[in-house]
Amino acid sequence: MRPADIEALVVPGTLALRGDLLLTAVSRPDLEADRTDATLHRVSLSGAGNTFWTYGPRDSAPAISPDGRWVAFLRAGEGTGAEGSPQVYVMPAEGGEARKLTSFPLGAEGPVWAPDSRRLACTARMPEGGRYGTEDAEGRTPEPAAEAPRRITRLDYRIDNTGFLRDRPQRLFVLDTAEDVEPQPLSPVDYDVHDPAWTPDGERLVVVVPQEFDRVETLSCDLVTFPAGGGAPEVVASCPGDAGHPVFGPDGTLYFVGTSYADGVVVACNTGLYAVVADAEPRRLTDVETVDVEAGAGAPIPLEDEVLVAVRNRGAVELCAVPVSAKSAKLDSLRVLHGGQVSVHGFAEDGGTVVAVVATTETAGEVVLLGEAGPRVLTDYAKTVRERGLCRVEELNTTAGDGYSVHGWLVLPQGEGPHPVLRVVHGGPFTQQGWAVFDEAQVYASAGYAVVLGNPRGSAGYGQAHGRAIVRDMGTVDVDDVLALLDKALERPDIDSSRAGVMGGSYGGFMTSWLAAKHPERFRAAWSERAVNAWDSFAGSSDIGYFFAEAYVGTDPEEQRRRSPLSYAADVRIPFAVVHSEQDWRCPLEQAQRMFVALRRAGADAEFLLFPGEGHELTRSGRPRHRVQRLAAVLDWWARHLS
Repeated sequence: MRPADIEALVVPGTLALRGDLLLTAVSRPDLEADRTDATLHRVSLSGAGNTFWTYGPRDSAPAISPDGRWVAFLRAGEGTGAEGSPQVYVMPAEGGEARKLTSFPLGAEGPVWAPDSRRLACTARMPEGGRYGTEDAEGRTPEPAAEAPRRITRLDYRIDNTGFLRDRPQRLFVLDTAEDVEPQPLSPVDYDVHDPAWTPDGERLVVVVPQEFDRVETLSCDLVTFPAGGGAPEVVASCPGDAGHPVFGPDGTLYFVGTSYADGVVVACNTGLYAVVADAEPRRLTDVETVDVEAGAGAPIPLEDEVLVAVRNRGAVELCAVPVSAKSAKLDSLRVLHGGQVSVHGFAEDGGTVVAVVATTETAGEVVLLGEAGPRVLTDYAKTVRERGLCRVEELNTTAGDGYSVHGWLVLPQGEGPHPVLRVVHGGPFTQQGWAVFDEAQVYASAGYAVVLGNPRGSAGYGQAHGRAIVRDMGTVDVDDVLALLDKALERPDIDSSRAGVMGGSYGGFMTSWLAAKHPERFRAAWSERAVNAWDSFAGSSDIGYFFAEAYVGTDPEEQRRRSPLSYAADVRIPFAVVHSEQDWRCPLEQAQRMFVALRRAGADAEFLLFPGEGHELTRSGRPRHRVQRLAAVLDWWARHLS
């Protein structure tokens, strides 16, 4: 792959299945328009291919009504404001014109059908008057810079990739598809709600709400019901930590996925599957240590005796079935519907038919039919990117100096070598690299670099203890694991140990900065992106800093200084790239500015690359042209320093 080949990354997303109608939202970066487009495709269950169901430009979140007659979805238009934001549309399942149901100023979240196949629930952020392009009390629509000042009284007032929160609460709405009536909110302006689910009788909706109705800062959630016709909310369950994706089973049991903070630790927590029955506390069905549910793959799907969930396991994301009667079921006891060297990004079920979006090292995602005869791939979205060239991926297994097992991958360029090598460290830290096409690694390998990936201690998918090994101990055993995987790769004769570079973003940027100062002899140069470089200022400037820094490092100023790469900037003796986005609220811009100034004042060969208008998610969901420009800058950097 070359940088511009990200345009060939056609990726299926949300699945909707009813009978023989299978829909998926398919996205693709558009370099000419400088945006990511999306359309709905119909996928044939017989393997006859896929056809366009809609033509965009930005359609997503398909949902088929229980009676199979209607399809609801989100569509964002070409304009700005409400026109350019995702709005709820509905159209007949046999095809026809789509009808617009909403015109929310900031758009809507995915629609959810009621059992009667007539009503829809959705959530939408509703702005205060005079903000975000809406009229104020005097009928004026001020520009963003002319809006009234914000009065902030909470620590949790903003979040990266969304923005300010308290002046645009996310509220619950019910839409009647048979009536042309302006939707009215069911939830108040006092708190956000998300992930609506209908009760089986269609009389109420369950949503996730910050605990105690968000009266004070909290990381824990409650499940709350609202009458569908309007009325006071009631708490159904108080969750032991975060929560999401509530859904009802055939017998009326309410399931959700969530974490537990009962031990006082609020980071590196495995996500579990919970069940709630009337007048009882939530019961965790999965083992805290071994089972980590991948909530990003979608909501659980309750069947008669099992619940389907996606589970992270050693770089894979597997589709597993949890018995409804389970009590702390361990990973090795779960029935695996699809596993191994795969990453399940989404799944759906109807009438015993199970489909999933599955990525591998040869595809960023295909729609797969799962059955007793084995998986059958129904699409070929990766055809173009394969034709342009994918480099081979090999698994790496080694041990750190203390004997701890470390797992990763090596992406190999073509040719005999010896190749220069890049150690690419992931962010998080509680996430994982895995069995899927990683566009960045493929671009680097195609340019002639061997790329080492992996999941050191602190990562997810290897047990909760693995993830918590660096809590209050960052920059220790994780360093050992990162270097152990590099050393394993360097055993090969086709890799040049004298030409090694290190790079990463977020936590990976922290690790890059740390290694450049502590082990400069190992690398020719470093590329540190959207990094945490100084814990003292991160704690007060990051959207999550007020709890994240304390959880991972503590509050002692001297310990924060000792764990900050900025403290060792004078020890950096290799060329160093500081890379950041202007609108990053997760690792704010000052983290890059302080590091760059410290490096230059210490005499280091440092450069600063700054992307306007982007946030922390630049490399994943930023403007396509910025993504290509970034990849080109990476290749230019390594061409200058690893030639």
